[in-house]
Amino acid sequence: MSRRRPVIELKNDDQLRKMRASGLLVAQILAAVREAARPGVSPIELDRLAAAMIADGGAVSSFLGYGGGYGLPPYPAVTCISVNNVIVHGIPAERPLVDGDLVSVDFGLSIDGWHGDSAITFGVGELSPERAALSEATRNAMWSGIAAARIGGRIGDISAAVERSVRSARTKYGIVGEYTGHGIGSAMHQPPDVPNLGRAGRGEQLVKGMCLAVEPMITLGSPNTAVLDDEWTVVTRDGSVAAHWEHTVALTSRGLWVLTAADGGEAELTARGAKFGPLAD
Repeated sequence: MSRRRPVIELKNDDQLRKMRASGLLVAQILAAVREAARPGVSPIELDRLAAAMIADGGAVSSFLGYGGGYGLPPYPAVTCISVNNVIVHGIPAERPLVDGDLVSVDFGLSIDGWHGDSAITFGVGELSPERAALSEATRNAMWSGIAAARIGGRIGDISAAVERSVRSARTKYGIVGEYTGHGIGSAMHQPPDVPNLGRAGRGEQLVKGMCLAVEPMITLGSPNTAVLDDEWTVVTRDGSVAAHWEHTVALTSRGLWVLTAADGGEAELTARGAKFGPLAD
Protein backbone atom coordinates (compact mmCIF):
# COMPACT_ATOMS: atom_id res chain seq x y z
CA MET A 1 0.00 0.00 0.00
CA SER A 2 1.46 3.38 -0.97
CA ARG A 3 1.48 6.27 1.48
CA ARG A 4 -0.27 9.46 0.43
CA ARG A 5 1.99 12.49 0.26
CA PRO A 6 0.94 15.38 2.48
CA VAL A 7 -0.95 18.16 0.77
CA ILE A 8 1.07 21.38 0.88
CA GLU A 9 -0.91 24.61 0.93
CA LEU A 10 0.24 27.08 -1.73
CA LYS A 11 -0.63 30.74 -1.21
CA ASN A 12 -1.70 33.27 -3.80
CA ASP A 13 -0.44 36.86 -3.71
CA ASP A 14 -3.38 38.15 -1.69
CA GLN A 15 -2.89 35.45 0.95
CA LEU A 16 0.83 36.20 1.14
CA ARG A 17 0.06 39.86 1.79
CA LYS A 18 -2.26 38.83 4.63
CA MET A 19 0.53 36.69 6.07
CA ARG A 20 2.87 39.67 5.75
CA ALA A 21 0.48 41.72 7.89
CA SER A 22 0.58 39.00 10.54
CA GLY A 23 4.35 38.73 10.25
CA LEU A 24 4.90 42.45 10.75
CA LEU A 25 2.82 42.41 13.93
CA VAL A 26 4.78 39.38 15.16
CA ALA A 27 8.02 41.29 14.57
CA GLN A 28 6.69 44.37 16.37
CA ILE A 29 5.59 42.39 19.42
CA LEU A 30 8.83 40.41 19.65
CA ALA A 31 10.79 43.67 19.56
CA ALA A 32 8.64 45.06 22.39
CA VAL A 33 9.09 41.90 24.48
CA ARG A 34 12.84 42.02 23.98
CA GLU A 35 12.94 45.70 24.97
CA ALA A 36 10.93 44.96 28.14
CA ALA A 37 13.07 42.00 29.23
CA ARG A 38 15.52 42.97 31.97
CA PRO A 39 16.62 41.67 35.38
CA GLY A 40 13.66 41.54 37.74
CA VAL A 41 11.01 41.17 35.03
CA SER A 42 9.31 37.78 34.90
CA PRO A 43 8.43 35.81 31.74
CA ILE A 44 4.77 35.91 32.72
CA GLU A 45 4.91 39.73 32.66
CA LEU A 46 6.39 39.57 29.16
CA ASP A 47 3.60 37.22 28.12
CA ARG A 48 1.00 39.67 29.40
CA LEU A 49 2.62 42.43 27.33
CA ALA A 50 2.43 40.26 24.22
CA ALA A 51 -1.21 39.36 24.93
CA ALA A 52 -2.17 43.03 25.25
CA MET A 53 -0.44 43.87 21.98
CA ILE A 54 -2.21 41.00 20.20
CA ALA A 55 -5.56 42.42 21.35
CA ASP A 56 -4.59 45.96 20.35
CA GLY A 57 -3.59 44.69 16.91
CA GLY A 58 -6.88 42.89 16.30
CA ALA A 59 -5.07 39.55 16.04
CA VAL A 60 -5.53 36.07 17.52
CA SER A 61 -2.82 34.13 19.34
CA SER A 62 -1.59 31.06 17.49
CA PHE A 63 -0.30 29.51 20.74
CA LEU A 64 -2.97 30.05 23.42
CA GLY A 65 -5.01 26.85 23.77
CA TYR A 66 -2.94 25.01 21.15
CA GLY A 67 -2.47 21.27 21.55
CA GLY A 68 -5.79 20.17 22.96
CA GLY A 69 -6.63 18.29 19.79
CA TYR A 70 -3.25 16.55 19.71
CA GLY A 71 -3.41 14.76 23.07
CA LEU A 72 -1.58 17.58 24.85
CA PRO A 73 -2.90 19.90 27.53
CA PRO A 74 -3.97 23.19 25.95
CA TYR A 75 -1.02 25.57 25.91
CA PRO A 76 -1.67 28.23 28.60
CA ALA A 77 0.08 31.33 27.19
CA VAL A 78 0.53 33.42 24.04
CA THR A 79 4.33 33.08 24.07
CA CYS A 80 6.84 30.33 24.62
CA ILE A 81 9.63 31.80 26.77
CA SER A 82 12.54 29.42 27.16
CA VAL A 83 15.32 30.37 29.59
CA ASN A 84 18.86 28.93 29.65
CA ASN A 85 18.60 25.11 29.44
CA VAL A 86 15.02 25.21 28.10
CA ILE A 87 15.18 24.60 24.35
CA VAL A 88 11.61 25.31 23.28
CA HIS A 89 7.98 25.46 24.49
CA GLY A 90 8.88 27.04 27.83
CA ILE A 91 5.70 28.08 29.65
CA PRO A 92 6.15 31.66 30.94
CA ALA A 93 6.99 31.51 34.63
CA GLU A 94 6.78 33.86 37.63
CA ARG A 95 10.50 33.61 38.44
CA PRO A 96 12.12 36.93 37.50
CA LEU A 97 14.84 36.98 34.90
CA VAL A 98 18.36 37.59 36.19
CA ASP A 99 21.50 39.09 34.72
CA GLY A 100 23.13 36.70 32.25
CA ASP A 101 20.03 34.66 31.39
CA LEU A 102 19.76 33.50 27.78
CA VAL A 103 16.14 33.85 26.70
CA SER A 104 14.37 32.52 23.62
CA VAL A 105 10.89 33.85 22.82
CA ASP A 106 8.79 31.91 20.29
CA PHE A 107 5.64 33.71 19.23
CA GLY A 108 2.86 33.45 16.67
CA LEU A 109 -0.46 35.05 15.80
CA SER A 110 -3.00 35.23 13.00
CA ILE A 111 -4.88 38.06 11.33
CA ASP A 112 -7.93 37.12 9.26
CA GLY A 113 -6.95 33.46 9.70
CA TRP A 114 -3.39 33.75 8.30
CA HIS A 115 -0.47 33.01 10.60
CA GLY A 116 3.00 34.36 11.27
CA ASP A 117 5.53 32.59 13.51
CA SER A 118 8.96 33.75 14.66
CA ALA A 119 11.47 33.28 17.49
CA ILE A 120 14.37 35.32 18.80
CA THR A 121 17.09 34.71 21.39
CA PHE A 122 18.68 37.43 23.50
CA GLY A 123 20.54 38.00 26.72
CA VAL A 124 19.27 39.68 29.87
CA GLY A 125 21.70 42.21 31.24
CA GLU A 126 25.27 41.24 30.43
CA LEU A 127 25.56 37.97 28.51
CA SER A 128 28.67 35.80 28.60
CA PRO A 129 30.66 35.63 25.32
CA GLU A 130 29.97 31.89 25.12
CA ARG A 131 26.22 32.37 25.29
CA ALA A 132 26.28 35.33 22.91
CA ALA A 133 28.24 33.24 20.38
CA LEU A 134 25.68 30.41 20.65
CA SER A 135 22.81 32.78 19.88
CA GLU A 136 24.67 34.31 16.94
CA ALA A 137 25.58 30.89 15.53
CA THR A 138 21.91 29.88 15.71
CA ARG A 139 20.78 33.11 14.06
CA ASN A 140 23.33 32.67 11.28
CA ALA A 141 22.21 29.07 10.75
CA MET A 142 18.60 30.20 10.38
CA TRP A 143 19.52 32.80 7.76
CA SER A 144 21.76 30.33 5.94
CA GLY A 145 18.84 27.91 5.74
CA ILE A 146 16.43 30.59 4.52
CA ALA A 147 18.89 31.81 1.89
CA ALA A 148 19.27 28.25 0.53
CA ALA A 149 15.57 28.10 -0.41
CA ARG A 150 14.65 28.65 -4.05
CA ILE A 151 11.91 27.55 -6.43
CA GLY A 152 12.86 24.18 -7.90
CA GLY A 153 15.04 23.29 -4.93
CA ARG A 154 14.29 20.85 -2.12
CA ILE A 155 13.57 21.02 1.60
CA GLY A 156 16.87 19.22 2.15
CA ASP A 157 18.71 22.23 0.71
CA ILE A 158 17.48 24.27 3.67
CA SER A 159 18.28 21.52 6.17
CA ALA A 160 21.77 20.99 4.80
CA ALA A 161 22.51 24.72 4.88
CA VAL A 162 21.42 25.00 8.52
CA GLU A 163 23.56 22.02 9.49
CA ARG A 164 26.56 23.21 7.50
CA SER A 165 26.41 26.64 9.12
CA VAL A 166 26.38 25.17 12.63
CA ARG A 167 29.14 22.65 11.88
CA SER A 168 31.35 25.45 10.53
CA ALA A 169 31.38 27.30 13.86
CA ARG A 170 34.56 27.17 15.92
CA THR A 171 32.62 25.75 18.87
CA LYS A 172 31.09 22.28 18.67
CA TYR A 173 27.37 22.81 19.13
CA GLY A 174 24.50 20.35 19.43
CA ILE A 175 21.80 20.50 16.74
CA VAL A 176 18.41 19.46 18.06
CA GLY A 177 16.91 17.00 15.60
CA GLU A 178 13.65 16.09 17.33
CA TYR A 179 11.99 19.44 16.69
CA THR A 180 11.79 20.97 13.23
CA GLY A 181 10.55 23.88 11.19
CA HIS A 182 7.30 23.52 9.31
CA GLY A 183 4.91 24.78 6.72
CA ILE A 184 2.62 27.61 7.78
CA GLY A 185 -0.36 29.50 6.41
CA SER A 186 -4.04 29.07 7.27
CA ALA A 187 -2.80 26.95 10.19
CA MET A 188 0.30 27.51 12.30
CA HIS A 189 1.70 24.03 11.66
CA GLN A 190 1.36 22.49 8.21
CA PRO A 191 3.37 20.12 6.03
CA PRO A 192 6.15 19.91 5.11
CA ASP A 193 8.52 19.51 8.06
CA VAL A 194 11.75 21.49 7.73
CA PRO A 195 14.49 19.58 9.62
CA ASN A 196 17.67 21.26 10.82
CA LEU A 197 19.79 18.32 9.72
CA GLY A 198 19.78 16.77 6.27
CA ARG A 199 21.15 16.35 2.78
CA ALA A 200 20.74 18.77 -0.09
CA GLY A 201 18.54 17.61 -2.95
CA ARG A 202 16.27 15.53 -0.71
CA GLY A 203 12.70 16.07 0.45
CA GLU A 204 9.75 18.00 -0.92
CA GLN A 205 10.32 20.25 -3.91
CA LEU A 206 10.11 23.98 -3.26
CA VAL A 207 7.53 25.78 -5.38
CA LYS A 208 6.02 29.23 -5.69
CA GLY A 209 3.53 30.02 -2.93
CA MET A 210 5.11 27.80 -0.26
CA CYS A 211 5.55 29.36 3.17
CA LEU A 212 7.96 27.81 5.63
CA ALA A 213 9.04 28.43 9.21
CA VAL A 214 12.80 27.81 9.44
CA GLU A 215 13.84 27.39 13.09
CA PRO A 216 17.13 25.89 14.26
CA MET A 217 17.49 25.01 17.95
CA ILE A 218 21.12 24.72 18.99
CA THR A 219 22.76 23.81 22.31
CA LEU A 220 26.13 24.39 23.98
CA GLY A 221 26.31 20.67 24.72
CA SER A 222 24.46 17.51 23.79
CA PRO A 223 21.40 17.78 21.50
CA ASN A 224 19.53 15.19 23.58
CA THR A 225 16.25 16.45 24.99
CA ALA A 226 13.72 15.73 27.73
CA VAL A 227 10.14 16.91 28.24
CA LEU A 228 9.05 18.08 31.70
CA ASP A 229 5.92 16.91 33.51
CA ASP A 230 3.90 19.83 32.15
CA GLU A 231 4.13 17.96 28.78
CA TRP A 232 5.33 21.11 27.01
CA THR A 233 8.69 22.32 28.31
CA VAL A 234 11.62 20.80 26.39
CA VAL A 235 15.01 20.95 28.12
CA THR A 236 18.53 19.76 27.39
CA ARG A 237 19.30 16.48 29.12
CA ASP A 238 22.80 17.61 30.08
CA GLY A 239 21.69 21.00 31.42
CA SER A 240 23.50 23.00 28.73
CA VAL A 241 21.96 26.24 27.49
CA ALA A 242 20.11 26.48 24.17
CA ALA A 243 19.20 29.09 21.58
CA HIS A 244 16.28 29.22 19.13
CA TRP A 245 15.75 31.51 16.12
CA GLU A 246 12.89 31.36 13.62
CA HIS A 247 11.41 33.27 10.71
CA THR A 248 8.50 32.66 8.34
CA VAL A 249 9.60 32.86 4.69
CA ALA A 250 7.55 32.83 1.48
CA LEU A 251 8.73 31.71 -1.96
CA THR A 252 7.45 34.19 -4.53
CA SER A 253 7.96 34.42 -8.27
CA ARG A 254 10.52 37.15 -7.53
CA GLY A 255 12.54 35.33 -4.85
CA LEU A 256 12.32 35.11 -1.05
CA TRP A 257 10.20 37.26 1.23
CA VAL A 258 10.76 36.88 4.99
CA LEU A 259 7.32 37.73 6.27
CA THR A 260 8.30 38.10 9.95
CA ALA A 261 11.34 40.35 9.37
CA ALA A 262 10.71 44.10 9.47
CA ASP A 263 12.70 44.63 6.23
CA GLY A 264 11.36 41.46 4.63
CA GLY A 265 14.80 39.90 4.99
CA GLU A 266 16.42 42.17 2.42
CA ALA A 267 19.67 42.86 4.30
CA GLU A 268 20.41 39.28 5.35
CA LEU A 269 19.38 37.72 2.04
CA THR A 270 21.39 40.20 0.00
CA ALA A 271 24.45 39.61 2.17
CA ARG A 272 24.17 35.89 1.39
CA GLY A 273 23.63 36.30 -2.34
CA ALA A 274 19.99 35.18 -2.20
CA LYS A 275 17.26 36.82 -4.26
CA PHE A 276 15.02 39.16 -2.25
CA GLY A 277 11.52 38.92 -3.69
CA PRO A 278 8.77 40.88 -1.91
CA LEU A 279 5.40 41.46 -3.49
CA ALA A 280 4.29 44.98 -4.32
CA ASP A 281 1.78 46.50 -1.89
